[in-house]
Amino acid sequence: MLGDSLSEGVGDRVDGAWRGWAALLADGLAPDGEETAFLNLAVSGALSGDVAGEQARRALAFRPHLASVVVGVNDTLRRTFDIALLARRLDRVCGDLDALGAVLLTACLPDPGRMLGLPPPLARPLARRQRSVNAVVHALSARYGAVHLHLADRAWTDDRTLWSADRLHPGERGHRAVAAGFHRLLADRGLAHGAPPAPDPDRPPPTRAESLLWLATAGTGWVLRRSRDLLPQLLLLAAAELRHRAGGTGTGPLDAHADDALAAALASVTANRASAHRTGTNRTAVPGTAWAAAPRSASRTTPTTG
Repeated sequence: MLGDSLSEGVGDRVDGAWRGWAALLADGLAPDGEETAFLNLAVSGALSGDVAGEQARRALAFRPHLASVVVGVNDTLRRTFDIALLARRLDRVCGDLDALGAVLLTACLPDPGRMLGLPPPLARPLARRQRSVNAVVHALSARYGAVHLHLADRAWTDDRTLWSADRLHPGERGHRAVAAGFHRLLADRGLAHGAPPAPDPDRPPPTRAESLLWLATAGTGWVLRRSRDLLPQLLLLAAAELRHRAGGTGTGPLDAHADDALAAALASVTANRASAHRTGTNRTAVPGTAWAAAPRSASRTTPTTG
């Protein structure tokens, strides 16, 4: 499992450690009585560069049959956000795993501004960025025949029973819902043979007092760590939103700029893919190891979505 806090399991604590959807899903992949080799490389705060770097190297050495690549929200929270760079990184990771024969798991995610209930001038720039990330994920999921789960739909984001106190990470019920969604899609492909995760939590949700304590301690630290990098840039983005609205142009020019950047990013990864096919270049991610992409079956040319 490659990614950030979502895949690490933040929000679903068991015996003092994070469990999360990935571990719940792993328990239902093999038939009863058999075990699944499971490696979770996801780390809270990870960016696409972290996934494309150390996480990818370790994942490729593990040679998985299934590999989840779910990342991008933390990128949208950074002043250095670059959709073209993110697209190239994810394309490389997905391409290398696909070349090993791994079935990819991906997900599109809700924008953090909406989940946090930020005012529109602050929320809109983050929403614009997350839409671009999701568009890249959709394109790469289609390219590599990934098992794709839609987690940006309102049915998911508006159900507060699925979310933890910070409003950014699923609680236990939410992690179980993610695991069950992936299990259903994998079972449809004949890749999940065990029982699906139970939908109901096996312990009571945090009390209001516990949630407030978390927000006042760990939650505040989370915000402060990101604010040092994000807040100055977010204020500049919000100022641009307000200038355009005051000037009577609305958000159209900003939306168009984001759309142009996204189109260029998608064109870039498409061109890189075409170049690799023309030159017959093998993808190499582990020193001393190279491999060519295996012939693709019809079942892997269309993403499975839910």
